[in-house]
Amino acid sequence: MSTQDAYDLGFRSVDREFTDRRLPVEGTVPGWLSGRLIRNGPGRFDVGGERATHWFDGLAMLRRYAFADGEVCYTNRFLRTGAYDAANRGERTAEFASGPGPVRRALRWVRALGPPESTDNTNVNVVRFGDHYVAQTEAPRRVAFDPDTLATRGEFRFTDDLTLHLSTAHATVDPRTGETVGFGLQFGRRPQYHVYAVDPETAARRRLGSLRAAGPGYIHDCAVTRDYVVLVETPLRIDLWRMLVPWGDGLLDTLHYDDDRGTRLLVVDRRTGDLLADPVVSPFFTFHHANAYQADGEVVMDLVAFEDASIVDALAFEALAADAFAAAPDGRLERFRFDPTATDPDVTRARRYDGGCELPTVPRSVRTRPYRYAYAQATDRRGANGLVKVDLDRGTATEWWARGVYVEEPRMVQRPGADAEDAGVVLAPALDTGAERSALLVFDAETLSLLARAPLPHAVPFGFHGRFFPTDG
Repeated sequence: MSTQDAYDLGFRSVDREFTDRRLPVEGTVPGWLSGRLIRNGPGRFDVGGERATHWFDGLAMLRRYAFADGEVCYTNRFLRTGAYDAANRGERTAEFASGPGPVRRALRWVRALGPPESTDNTNVNVVRFGDHYVAQTEAPRRVAFDPDTLATRGEFRFTDDLTLHLSTAHATVDPRTGETVGFGLQFGRRPQYHVYAVDPETAARRRLGSLRAAGPGYIHDCAVTRDYVVLVETPLRIDLWRMLVPWGDGLLDTLHYDDDRGTRLLVVDRRTGDLLADPVVSPFFTFHHANAYQADGEVVMDLVAFEDASIVDALAFEALAADAFAAAPDGRLERFRFDPTATDPDVTRARRYDGGCELPTVPRSVRTRPYRYAYAQATDRRGANGLVKVDLDRGTATEWWARGVYVEEPRMVQRPGADAEDAGVVLAPALDTGAERSALLVFDAETLSLLARAPLPHAVPFGFHGRFFPTDG
């Protein structure tokens, strides 16, 4: 099957919702696997006879894979938000790259006497704050949902006075404290990054620290260690003046890559909120981090690095329609090490996997801690996306590929009570272009052998991120 088949199926809107659909299982799902993999991503790209211009702009649709006694049940549900209601009226809200058009947008500015409220189309990720299951995007609005039915419960709001105009869709759970660590950007004459932590019991958010945003930069994810939070401020800058004009078409319209600037690593002390160091390295762009930890007085940070920010434009539909993902640049898994307490930190950079990859993940238990294995989507083979397990200690990798199969973000789930870091399974949705439908793949986390395949009743558009929530918490 060609990459065009992947484009046609992976970016096709769906209109049917399934509830607790028991999936046929080819192979064996381990009986110990009990819980829910809940994923987020776009499910509909067409509104009012027009198509979104970018992958990031589809209407949010949750997918739930429930595991019990070796069986898998599937539910998908669109989030019933203001953006969803507007789409049903044939109106498009302003998203990452797609907008309502200059005339309609200007009218909205006039009616709102200023910038309208940001989108509630929370189509990127899912988190848990206390007892609340929440869908997030990079807009500072969050939507709560029922984890069993995926029914929309309404907007989730923190009760603090922290002002954010952009907020990360990624949040890292510290297994030591249970806190969820995140960050956001506040516009203004002196834009600021705010780093925060969410209490695991009360779901209350507290500010850890604030620091000046130079540029500011577009930052999608961050690194968290026991004592530090690292924001990687790449040369992809946000033009705040363009953000404020009524004729723009979303965040993408405000971004520009300044290759005269380096990439700045901002290290925030989690205890004091102070900026400890901000070394500048040669320019690169990143979306996603794998993990970070402290060792021998240094921060060790693993992320997927791109040479520049061309990947952002490569995911627009105009580019994807030409040759799907074939023209998109590949990111590389790289390790950065430096002493954050040094006066002028010397940053070393080393590649940990030579192949292209994205969407890295590690088991929850090793986040913020020294670890050995990372799992990711493998991207540098035409006509497929694979799965890769990287041994970061040995610098070796194990790969899985199948022709015409496009693996999405993997999630590693450790077997309860296991001592070995890689004892468990890797769960990965995938689009099978030959079968013209999606499937959930279950791999042995140690060997990457395929244990089970559970075909879905339809082809699901390529999603973004998700999280596994075990039955026992």
